Parts: sequence; structure tokens; C-alpha cells
Amino acid sequence: MKTPTLSHRLAAEFIGTFWLVLGGCGSAVFAAKFVTDEGVSLGIGFLGVSLAFGLTVLTGVYAFGTISGGHFNPAVTLGAALAKRVEWSAVLPYWIIQVIGGIVAGAVIYMVAGGKEGWTATGNMAANGFGEHSPGGYSLLAVLITEIVLTFIFLLVILGSTDDRAPKGFAGLSIGLTLTLIHLVSIPISNTSVNPARSTGVAFFNGDGAPIQLWLFWIAPLVGAAVAGVVYPFLFGSAEELADRPVRDDALESRTD
Repeated sequence: MKTPTLSHRLAAEFIGTFWLVLGGCGSAVFAAKFVTDEGVSLGIGFLGVSLAFGLTVLTGVYAFGTISGGHFNPAVTLGAALAKRVEWSAVLPYWIIQVIGGIVAGAVIYMVAGGKEGWTATGNMAANGFGEHSPGGYSLLAVLITEIVLTFIFLLVILGSTDDRAPKGFAGLSIGLTLTLIHLVSIPISNTSVNPARSTGVAFFNGDGAPIQLWLFWIAPLVGAAVAGVVYPFLFGSAEELADRPVRDDALESRTD
């Protein structure tokens, strides 16, 4: 099979990141809270938004993972580079196109949401935040710890699911379900980032402190991902180290001697 060119990979990362922000943040903006004229709530709430983010990654990985690796997230790209899953020369182009994809998706959400009379973007674009901008009022330290730890776990799952030793064909499912669980845990804390491109994509449309606090949603995910990328080979070894070890059943061999 022909190896995808860098331009093909960047196109996949752009579309995948666009889809993640559009599907995830779009569900939060349009569908998290929805009340009919009769007062009936049809909103999907935290659970629905969590599933939306998980489904965007799940579908994106299966659609574009074979082309670009299906990162859609600068933190994932950094962790993958440190774990020697992607070449360092691709990191900066991936980051740039991921951020562009996120911003384009944020612009689409902004334009569509603006079609509703009385809607304002300020504070309503599913931006991430801490302190008074955290959905649950959590502190800077609480958000920092949450984002580092959850990104660390997310990268371990990604690296493990895409390891040569992992069962084939299930990476998208495990990665998508992990992102769903991450959102179930942390939407009340930080509105869940674990992805600098997702945070950047809506921060400047949202305003209301989100651009000023954006630094945390770059630093924390990158730190968590970097730690995972470094420690994964030490914790679990590499495919090369284990590939030549035959699987033996000594009891079976003793019975057949």
C-alpha cells in the first residue's frame, strides 16, 4: 500500500479535528440544553455531550487513522512523537493544521448558533476554564491536575490500543470510549479539554475569560501527554522487544514429548 504523503496526512488531521470540535462542542452548544415551547426538556446533558466527543474520535480514527494516525490533538501528536510513533518533523505541521481545523469548526458553530435570535457567543461556546469560568467553580490547581492526569491516561490508552501487540481493529473503539469517560469525569471541572486544538477552536469566539485562560489548556495536556509518551515504553516494553518471543505452553509440550 502506498504511504500517504504529508499533505494527505495533514488533510486527514484537518478534517478529523474539525469533526471533533464540530461534533463535540457543537453538541454542547446546540443540544446540551434544549427546552420546547411546552417546557419539555429534550437536552442531551453531560452524558450526551460526553458521548458526542467519544463518537467523533471513534469515527474519526476509523475514517482517517490509516492515513494520519488519527491524532486530531496536539497532545496526542507530542505523545506519539516521544513514543517514536510519528516522526518529529511532522509534529509542528500537525499542530498547525489541528489548530486551524479546530478554529474553522468553532467558526461554523459560531455562525450557525448566531442564527438563533437572542443568542450570544459570550460564555456560550463550550469553552474550557477554571475558577469562575469552570462549570463547577473548580480552582486553577484542580483543573491543572485533572487535565494532566486525564491526558496522561488518554495517551496510555491510545499508545496501548495502537501498539503492534494490541488486537487489530479495536483502537478506535477503545480510544472513543476512553474520551467519553474522560468527559463524564471532567465536564463539571474544566468543561474537558485534554486537547489544545479543541480549546483554541472555541476560546476566542467564546471570550469571557477563555482566551486568557487558554495557556492552561495547552500546558496541562502537553505535560500529561509527554509523560505518557516517555513512560509507556518503560512500563510496557516495545513490540520489537517482545515480537520474537514464542508463546509457549510448557504443560502442553510436556504432554506431547
